[in-house]
Amino acid sequence: MRFSMLLMAFALPFMGLAAKKTPTERFSDYHTKALASSPVKLKDSTYQTLTSTPRDYSVAVLLTALDTRYGCQLCREFHPEWELLSRSWVKGDREGESRLIFGTLDFADGRETFVSLGLQTAPVLLLFQPTAAGMFLSFPHYNLKFSVLCLILSTLMLSSPQSAEFAHSWLAKHLPDRPHPTVKRPFNWVGWISTITIVLGGGTAIVVAWPYLKPVVTNRRIWSAVTLISILLFVSGIMFNHIRKVPYVAGDGKGGVNYIANGFQNQFGLETQIVAAMYGALSFVTIGLVSKVPLIQEPRIQQIAVVAYCAALLVLYSFLLSIFRVKNGGYPFSLPPFM
Repeated sequence: MRFSMLLMAFALPFMGLAAKKTPTERFSDYHTKALASSPVKLKDSTYQTLTSTPRDYSVAVLLTALDTRYGCQLCREFHPEWELLSRSWVKGDREGESRLIFGTLDFADGRETFVSLGLQTAPVLLLFQPTAAGMFLSFPHYNLKFSVLCLILSTLMLSSPQSAEFAHSWLAKHLPDRPHPTVKRPFNWVGWISTITIVLGGGTAIVVAWPYLKPVVTNRRIWSAVTLISILLFVSGIMFNHIRKVPYVAGDGKGGVNYIANGFQNQFGLETQIVAAMYGALSFVTIGLVSKVPLIQEPRIQQIAVVAYCAALLVLYSFLLSIFRVKNGGYPFSLPPFM
C-alpha cells in the first residue's frame, strides 16, 4: 500500500505534464465548443487556460456584469450585440481560419480575474494576440472600455459604440491579414410586417377619409394660420429657450421680478411669450387693415376703421420698441405713447 502511494506521488508531475495541452489542441477544443455555442462561457479557471501562454491563436473576452444587483446597464445593452457578433463570426469561419475564440466572463464567475486586472467598471473587451513562435506580440492584450468610450462619444454628441458592428471593426483593426466574417443580423420579420401593415392601413385610412380631409388640407386660411403661428413662435426665440434651458423669470435683487433679460444674448421664458404676443397682435392688425378694411362699403366707417387700425399699430409698435429699450439701454428708437 505504501509502495503504491509513493509510486503515485512520483508519477503525478509526469501525469500533469502529459495532461497539459498544446496551443493547437487548446484552440481546437475551444473552437469545437464555440461551434456548438458561441461565445464560450468562461470562469476563472477556463479564462486562465484559454489565455495562457504560449498561444498560436487570438482570444476576444468580454468581461461583463449581467446580474441586476450590479446595476450595469451598459452590460445588459451590449450583451445581445456581443452574442450576435460571436455567432456571426463563428458561422462565417467554421474552419477557424481567423484563429479567434470568443468568450464571456461574468463577474459572478470571475471575481479573481476582475481583481487581478484591477477592473472597477464593465463591460470591458480584451483581445489577446498570439504569442507562439513566428507570431507577433505587441501588447499582452488590447483593452476596449465601453464606459469610457460611451462617455467620450456622448460628449462629442456622436452615436454609442455599443453595437456588434463597432466591436467587429475594432477587432478587425487589430487582426489584420485574417478573415473577418461580417455581422449578419437576423431578418426582422416583425418589423417588416408591422411597417407594411401600418403603411397599408394608413394609406387605406387616407383614401377613405380624403373626401372629408380635402377641404381642410387644401384650405388656404388654415395653412396661412399655421404658417403665421409657426413663424411667430420661432422669431420670438422659442428654440433659444429650449436649447439654453432659460429660466421663466428672474429676481431683480430687490424683492421684485424681472420679466425682460438685459442684453440681446439673454432672455427669459416669459419675455419670449410677451414678444410673441406683440408680434401676433401686430400681424393680425396688419392683416385686418389690408384684408378687412377694403371690404367695408360705407366710406365713413371705412375711414374710422383705418384710423383705428393705424392707432393700434402705433400703440403696439411703440410698446415693442420700449421692450427693446428695456433690453438694451442703448437702443435709439422710440415712438409715442411709450417713449
